[in-house]
Amino acid sequence: MEQGRALGAPLKRAVACAVIKNPFAGRYEEDLSPLIEAGAELGGLLAARAVAALGIEGAQAESYGKAAVVGEAGELEHAAALLHPKMGAPVRAALGGGAALIPSAKKAGGIGTAIDVPLGHKDAAFVRSHFDAIEARVPDAPRADEILVCVAITAGGRPFPRIGGLQVSEIEGKDGLR
Repeated sequence: MEQGRALGAPLKRAVACAVIKNPFAGRYEEDLSPLIEAGAELGGLLAARAVAALGIEGAQAESYGKAAVVGEAGELEHAAALLHPKMGAPVRAALGGGAALIPSAKKAGGIGTAIDVPLGHKDAAFVRSHFDAIEARVPDAPRADEILVCVAITAGGRPFPRIGGLQVSEIEGKDGLR
């Protein structure tokens, strides 16, 4: 239901999260490649789990997003290392594609810090009906030496979108924008 109006089908969204030990907590390190590689592994694992939770095939996913919360002894760059260089390809592989950039968010915080995982259509960034977010939180993480990593997947956009813009039926999916 949305404002008393029944949806044709339930809006399905899932966030899969992992809490990992931050190997660089408490110290500066120039080479963040272990976190970059961990991001590649986590991207595929978390996307597959989110798709399974939705009960759909990966190709049926419509939007996605990713986020991380680095514990107090870490740096924002540690979250960036997980999310950006290599996480996208395995997420897209779990979905059978996705031409658009995967929206992301990162922040530092303590135990129980929530993060809003931004969402966007997987094939076309300009599809306004899929501009959204979903909150993620693990009550006992991240500790100072941990990082909370999240991948969100949805099977649709917002209920009753009506602000115009590119429609799902108009997606070309070639450049990630339209």
